[in-house]
Amino acid sequence: MITTAPTPRPDLGRPMIRVEGLAKTFVLHTQGGAEIPVLRDTALTVHAGECVALHGPSGAGKSTLLRALYANYRPDAGHVWVRHGEGWVDMVTAPPRHVLAVRRRTMGHVSQFLRVIPRVPALDVVAEPLIAMGEGQATARDRAAGLLTRLNIPERLWPLAPATFSGGEQQRVNVARGFAAPRPILLLDEPTASLDRANRDGVVALIAEVKTAGTAVVGIFHDGDVRDAVSDRLFDLHPLGKAA
Repeated sequence: MITTAPTPRPDLGRPMIRVEGLAKTFVLHTQGGAEIPVLRDTALTVHAGECVALHGPSGAGKSTLLRALYANYRPDAGHVWVRHGEGWVDMVTAPPRHVLAVRRRTMGHVSQFLRVIPRVPALDVVAEPLIAMGEGQATARDRAAGLLTRLNIPERLWPLAPATFSGGEQQRVNVARGFAAPRPILLLDEPTASLDRANRDGVVALIAEVKTAGTAVVGIFHDGDVRDAVSDRLFDLHPLGKAA
C-alpha cells in the first residue's frame, strides 16, 4: 500500500499560475439584466511549492476566482496563464481540448461536493485520475487504498459507491481523489468543510506533503486554523464597490 510522501521537485519557487487583469460580472437575466461585478483587474501569481489562500468576506469573489482558474467560469477580460509542461496555456482563451489536457495532467481540483458516476466503487473513484494519466490499475488502486486509509475510510466501504456514504465520508473520498494523481497545481474549495478535527488534520498533512513536492496550491479555507496551518500567504479579495 503506497503511503509515502511525494519526492520534492527541483522547480520550487518558479511561477505556475499568472492571473492578469481578470474581470467578471454576472448578469441576472431573470431580474431585468441586473449586473453584479465580482472581479475587476485582478492579478495574482502563484509559485511552485506555496499555498495561497483566497481570503475575504462572502461575495468578494473567492469562488469566482477559483472557478476561473479551473476554467469553469469564463471571465469577461484578462488571462489565466497556467504552466503546462514547459509552456503556458491561457485557460481563458484555450480551446476545450487544451483545457482538458491541463486538467488531466497539470491542475487538480477538489470541490466542496463529490460528483462521480453512480455505482462506481469508492476505491475506483479515487484511482481513476491516476489511470487516466496512464498508471497501471494495480498501482493506481494501491495508491487509492493508501489515501483512503489515511483519511479514515474503512476498508469495508471501498467496494461501495460513495453516494451511500455520509457527508463527511464523501468529502474524504473527494479529497483522496483530488490528491491521488500528482499534479503541479492543485485547487482546493473548502476541502475540510464537513470534517472533524482528526480528519481535518489528515487533509492538512496531505497539503503539506504536496507543497513539499513542489505543487502550487490555491485554496479557500473558511476554517481559520486550517488556513493558518497550510497557507504561505493570503490573497485578499473585497466586494466591488466597498472599501478595501
